Amino acid sequence: MNQRSDRYPLPMRLLHWMRATLILALIALGWAMTALPDSIAAKFEWMYPVHKEFGVLAFMTGAIALFVRHRSGVPPHPGGLARWETTLSTIVQYAMLALAMVVPLMGYGMSSSFSQSDGVPFFGLELPELLPKNDHAFAIFAWAHKTLAYTLLVLIALHVLGALKHRFLDRGRDADVLARML
Repeated sequence: MNQRSDRYPLPMRLLHWMRATLILALIALGWAMTALPDSIAAKFEWMYPVHKEFGVLAFMTGAIALFVRHRSGVPPHPGGLARWETTLSTIVQYAMLALAMVVPLMGYGMSSSFSQSDGVPFFGLELPELLPKNDHAFAIFAWAHKTLAYTLLVLIALHVLGALKHRFLDRGRDADVLARML
């Protein structure tokens, strides 16, 4: 298949959809596990450990995506977009890239600093907890993790709505940004 110059390179497209799936699943699991009462054993036996493992995986995938993005570059914005749309798109994309890295780091900070922590598992490995145990720091990390995750979710919704707007409401194919990532 001939790669069009306006499409993102295949590795970037694959990493994009992998990160999108991971992040949305992590947010859903985060909502589910925090809504459960502490008396539910599954909350601590598997939900938190799975959330931590996939959070580390999301961070690693994000780091790889940033490396690939840096090496590959990105195609220019489609010509059919207004200047304000390209500016907003760029801001949202950079903010999502940053938050996709920072949110897992805040989660790691929570696990590492919490005095009652069971550690940070990663698919059979136990990652080192590099921060001192400090429940005040834990509370700050917890607030940042939650607030930034919600911020990321709002940006994801804006990103998806923008892509759908360009795909289905704008006139002409020269504004279809979704085709670049398919």
